[in-house]
Amino acid sequence: MLKLFKTVLKTGDATAKYPFAPYEVSTDFRGKPELDATQCIACGACMRACPANALVMETDEQQGIRRWELSLARCIYCGRCEEVCPTHALVLSQQFELAVTNKADLYEQAEFELVNCRECDRPFIAKKLFHYVMEILQHAGLSGESLDMRRHQLESCPECRRQANMLDGQNLACNRYVTAEQIPVNTIYTTGISATHPDSGMSENVHSASHMPTINGTDTNATDINREEVQ
Repeated sequence: MLKLFKTVLKTGDATAKYPFAPYEVSTDFRGKPELDATQCIACGACMRACPANALVMETDEQQGIRRWELSLARCIYCGRCEEVCPTHALVLSQQFELAVTNKADLYEQAEFELVNCRECDRPFIAKKLFHYVMEILQHAGLSGESLDMRRHQLESCPECRRQANMLDGQNLACNRYVTAEQIPVNTIYTTGISATHPDSGMSENVHSASHMPTINGTDTNATDINREEVQ
């Protein structure tokens, strides 16, 4: 018995004084995710990486804002959001006391202003993300006309940018003037150009099943065409 008392006195307290005293957690403890809204650029990387779908981002076009929301009820504290955040705006703290009496307290939100498209005037990108990308381009050495061209592209939404690229493409109207007889057959099969037949005036896709040769089919030139493609 005396040996037991000596062991107890030597070991000290085996239990923590929590909740009467703060509980000290390890330095690598993964607790409540904390968002620094001043550093966040609303890129959505954390939302895409979250395996539990605890992070949601919604765009309100009428108000011109993008809303970031975290559900602590769904969070599994894996730390993926902290790993992928490019600006270190989201980190896992050491806070573990997350019990609440109101369900609404389990949600945290932040709002970010959006930039409108210069073509269609629809909001599509967070203003902080736009400035972040421009700073990266400047840091990469772009300036003058090159930087202005990139700014013009970034100020356009993906749909308007896609339409502009189509209209500015040099080969946009090329296919309508090219006939099937003017293109070697192996070029048609390898590039997938839509050729126009002069008799019908209709453009057809050469990748369709009726035009593609098969090795085991009735087309006897299939082997020769494949040989020409290899050469």
